[in-house]
Amino acid sequence: MKVLVVGAAGQLGHAISAHLAGEHEVVAATRADVDLTAHAAVLEFVQRVAPNAIVNCASYNNVDGAEDNQRLAFAVNAFVPRTLAHAAEALDAVFIHYSTDFVFSGTARQPYAETDLPEPQSVYAQSKLVGEWMAADCRRHFVVRVESLFGGRQARSSVDRIIDAVRQGVEAPVFFDRVASPSYIDDVAGAAAHLLGGSASFGLYHCVNSGHATWLELGQEIARVLGRSDASLKPVSVDEVKMRAPRPRFAALSNQKLAAAGFTMPTWQDAIARHLHTGAPS
Repeated sequence: MKVLVVGAAGQLGHAISAHLAGEHEVVAATRADVDLTAHAAVLEFVQRVAPNAIVNCASYNNVDGAEDNQRLAFAVNAFVPRTLAHAAEALDAVFIHYSTDFVFSGTARQPYAETDLPEPQSVYAQSKLVGEWMAADCRRHFVVRVESLFGGRQARSSVDRIIDAVRQGVEAPVFFDRVASPSYIDDVAGAAAHLLGGSASFGLYHCVNSGHATWLELGQEIARVLGRSDASLKPVSVDEVKMRAPRPRFAALSNQKLAAAGFTMPTWQDAIARHLHTGAPS
């Protein structure tokens, strides 16, 4: 299968390109290859590549910046998926598009399922939700929600920043009242390969490591695996931190639908341990 990975220079795109390359013919496209916000240019580029599947890893992820850059946030997070969905539909190709836990309000008491009603609380979240709707313009689509991605070549995530702080022996502020289900990038890439395998029904999936924890608990697990009993984890409340855009306090997602489709995501503890032992830069 020929797979076009868009946004291949980013954390997620690089990992998925590398993972799929062993089994598929991968075309890893970056902004140097095509301006994704130029509708006609994208259609022409995709037509020329003629892939059997398109994986969209491009995203505008500046959550606070989106509050003042609404046009850019919607251009990348909503209208790029629309263009790629139309391009995929014209080729009868599979389309995988990535979204986020931020589409939910964060007021739940149990992990959100795909059937739960989104309530985006920020411009970024709104643009990502519209992108989900646009991606569905392609009949053979997968919309995949991930959360708190970590690992991979760039390692710039919140999880990776906590790892760096613990290793360096510096203080790491961590929320004690914000809950997440982090997504290890290697496992997300494995799930993408499974979805492309053809056994799963098209539609919406949550792709996070199993279980959930506060950011304080995540930091404590990182310190335990690294054997750093001297780790300086500073518990902070969401209310103490001034952020331009609101974040969901309870952002845990259920991955049961993905498991029922044949791909079981390991626990977040297992993912942290694998990342620390094999993937995290020292």
